[in-house]
Amino acid sequence: MRVITLNLNGIRAAFRKGFGQWLKNQDADLILLQEIRIQPYQLNAEQTQIEGFLPYFSFAEAKGYSGVGVYSKKKPLSVGNKVDWLNFDKEGRLLMLEFKELYVLSLYLPSGTRSEERQNFKYETLAWFRRWSSSLVQSGKQVLVCGDLNIAHQEIDLKNWKGNRKNSGFLPEEREWMTKLFEVGGFCDVLRNLYPDLKIYTWWSNRGRSWEKNVGWRIDYQIATPQLAASATKGSVYRDERFSDHSPLIIDYDWELN
Repeated sequence: MRVITLNLNGIRAAFRKGFGQWLKNQDADLILLQEIRIQPYQLNAEQTQIEGFLPYFSFAEAKGYSGVGVYSKKKPLSVGNKVDWLNFDKEGRLLMLEFKELYVLSLYLPSGTRSEERQNFKYETLAWFRRWSSSLVQSGKQVLVCGDLNIAHQEIDLKNWKGNRKNSGFLPEEREWMTKLFEVGGFCDVLRNLYPDLKIYTWWSNRGRSWEKNVGWRIDYQIATPQLAASATKGSVYRDERFSDHSPLIIDYDWELN
């Protein structure tokens, strides 16, 4: 089972940069998207009629904002995008596909960089996710959460960690939340389990030639329940082409999607 996750920073822009053609050649089973930034009526055939894939989307109420999606090779048993929390649901930040033995989520956690109000909303979202996800972890099925979590967990996960200790995305409270998610929340950081010492990033600022200098952050993740995480065989971040300010995170699992 090959799983790819990518924050597109706009699905239309990413497709113009060749993302659609690229994904056709990846032999993926699941492609999870964040920040599609589109409304249903704006989607076109190139984005929805990809041979071999079934498309699913969740849209933000605000135009040009947030939104997530999944392309799946297999038809899920059910699809959901509401968690009965209005402030979160209206931003289109979650899409969950249920399969026979697996829950798959495309998740886009909020950034707190714009204001104190948004940082507080981020903290609310982190607390909510810990509570909400516990029922999935205890369901008896495996759980795979893919997406832009807007947090770099450890110092190894961003180039300039010393200068970002007081910035959203690397705050102590955010990092502690992630530590607890892995230590007692029932999840594993799949890429970090595979490569404990690898300095690898998934997002680069558009300022200061960050992409060229590889001054990045690892804020995009695949996190999974232990049995599924242990089946991961290899992972990588694709940088040969640039579709977004993020890069695709690709992980292969010794697991059959059914």
